[in-house]
Amino acid sequence: MKSVRDTGIFRVQIARQRAYTMIEILIVVAVVGALAAIAIQSYQKYVERAQISRAVAEISGIAANLNHYREDNRQFPPSLNVIYRTVPVDPWGNPYQYLAIDISPAPNRGAVRKDKNLNPLNSDFDLYSMGKDGQTVKPLTGAKARDDVVRAGNGRFIGLATEH
Repeated sequence: MKSVRDTGIFRVQIARQRAYTMIEILIVVAVVGALAAIAIQSYQKYVERAQISRAVAEISGIAANLNHYREDNRQFPPSLNVIYRTVPVDPWGNPYQYLAIDISPAPNRGAVRKDKNLNPLNSDFDLYSMGKDGQTVKPLTGAKARDDVVRAGNGRFIGLATEH
């Protein structure tokens, strides 16, 4: 915006400029940074919940296929490769883990997943994702098993190991 000042003899035009101070710029940058941090954190939590939901749905589908196989063949398959050409991978890119329990000969009792009381999670088969970190241990109380998505109670529960 320009202002005109009449000094009698000369007309002087003075250009008025509005400049932002460094403090105003720093405040805006700080506010935008805080909002971005909140938004990124919320988005990451949303993505993690979506991945867990996807793993739950996929485990449920694989379990249904395993039960259909058992109906047709009177036993569970020894591995997922019997049903699938390649073992399905979880949302984090790791193959789903499977162990047939209700087969003959039965697997070693130490090979099955265990709950907080060290009781087996299932009596038919174990099926789970190793979760975001891609690592696991047999008892759900282990630190590496907390992010696992597990099937327990012969299918009555499918979800995060920490919620079982």
